[in-house]
Amino acid sequence: MNDSRLETWARVLVDYSVKVQAGQTVAISGGVAAEPLLAALYRLVLERGAFPTMLPTLPGLATMLLGSGSDEQLSYISPIERFIREQADVTITVLAETNTKAMSEIDPPRQVLFQKARTELIDTFMRREVEGTVNWTLTLYPTDAYAQDADMATADFAEFVLKAGKLDAPDPIAAWQAQGAEQQRLIDWLAGKREVRLRGRDTDLTLSVEGRTWVNACGIRNFPDGEIFTGPVEDSVDGHVRFSFPAVTAGREVEDVRLRFHGGRVVDASAARNEDYLHRMLDTDAGARVLGEFAIGTNFGIERFTKNILFDDEDRRHGAHGARRWDPGSRQHQSLGDSLGSDLRFTRGRFGRYRRRAIPAGWADRGLDRPWIQGSAESVPRSFGGGW
Repeated sequence: MNDSRLETWARVLVDYSVKVQAGQTVAISGGVAAEPLLAALYRLVLERGAFPTMLPTLPGLATMLLGSGSDEQLSYISPIERFIREQADVTITVLAETNTKAMSEIDPPRQVLFQKARTELIDTFMRREVEGTVNWTLTLYPTDAYAQDADMATADFAEFVLKAGKLDAPDPIAAWQAQGAEQQRLIDWLAGKREVRLRGRDTDLTLSVEGRTWVNACGIRNFPDGEIFTGPVEDSVDGHVRFSFPAVTAGREVEDVRLRFHGGRVVDASAARNEDYLHRMLDTDAGARVLGEFAIGTNFGIERFTKNILFDDEDRRHGAHGARRWDPGSRQHQSLGDSLGSDLRFTRGRFGRYRRRAIPAGWADRGLDRPWIQGSAESVPRSFGGGW
């Protein structure tokens, strides 16, 4: 992919997402398939007076380690990993897989062992984020593999990625700032709401968000982004949900997932494809059966399903099991983090009982004035961005 927008992409990441400053140490990592973007990032970091460290990754090495390495080797933390998580002031990660199914034959317990060995390291990284001693961002470079998962030609998928990142806008940074302002209006409207109820085909789910903080995700951490999310009250989730979109994770595609919750935990689970893998992941640890995140996607540039959670998270209502992100009030804390997406455009939700408020600005002029969240005396837009 050779495109002048690569320079724009790099500039948005460096100057908007992580705001690189002179004197900072910057770890840039990614698959070698993303060489044009990696090189553009390296050049810009140098221009900003910072100290870049390039950490390219070759395809197949992770599969080799997980497939052939001993338990001791899987648990070993390299000095490079420690540098990224414990020392770098900024980290920029570029996903660029050339085979998204490479891990499909790896035994799940080996993947869990690898992840759990890094729990303390990730905790350190997350603490640094909360303390403000590290900035990070993650993006995805359009490869043949990602395009194939999305049932698209690579050139078309590249255009999709650039549009999702607002890189076709005259001023992408201004466009992301506007996205953040729009999402903040939604968050302000949600302040004080206590309960969410989702209704749709094969879905009737209730969860509490009382006392929880909604986080505005506007291209800072994940790029592209475009969602608001929170951590539900851990024991509040009840009902059933069907995730109509497949999730591709750790080299496996889990399709048509159906979950039943009681007292905040998954008590029954099924899948049309890779059901055994789903059950093994839900049994990873005590927290894997708890809904760790509830989010509403708001990115209008994502208009189709791609089987990649970086994009599919932003286009629909989704839940992440066993997930934890920087603190939205959730006490959820464990190793598994898989996001599942569901098309709930025909869903109605309830946010407890509350007095009438105005519809957030910008919704009515998009024709989004049909009720989808209802209280005792008000109706608000049925859809934010065409899908929830």
